[in-house]
Amino acid sequence: MKTATVKQIKDELSYKSANELKELCLHLSRFKKENKELLTYLLFEAHDEEAYVVSIKNQIDAQFDEINTKSYYYIRKSCRKILSQVKKYIRYSKKKETEAELLIHFCKSIKENIPTYYKSQRLQSIFNTQVRMIKKAIEKLHEDLQYDFQLELDQLTDEA
Repeated sequence: MKTATVKQIKDELSYKSANELKELCLHLSRFKKENKELLTYLLFEAHDEEAYVVSIKNQIDAQFDEINTKSYYYIRKSCRKILSQVKKYIRYSKKKETEAELLIHFCKSIKENIPTYYKSQRLQSIFNTQVRMIKKAIEKLHEDLQYDFQLELDQLTDEA
């Protein structure tokens, strides 16, 4: 089966009734957890981005509290898992402010919960890559927001 392009799908959806669209969305939500999570975000959380960000920050904190700190292998594996979830939530939102805020919180959590992260080259690499991603996200924001986020980023990197 050949997958249709986004334009073809968009054109085809324009011919569907509201009821048919609802059925398609429900059918889509049955197949993957990510589809259901995206629909949940779009229907229930997109209107209040601040509450969405706070809930994700709380989730990040809870996951960092559960990290097995017996070896850097487990720490690194857990950090990558948390980061992949954060990236998924960022993709749902598509807002650069949310991206910058969540990545800054992720990096702060690494520094707070893993004070010796700099001893592991791979953990340090994860941290440095996210700092670069934060800088890219900040560049695309409004000047006032750029200044605020840059202060937080400077504080984060000065302590490093």
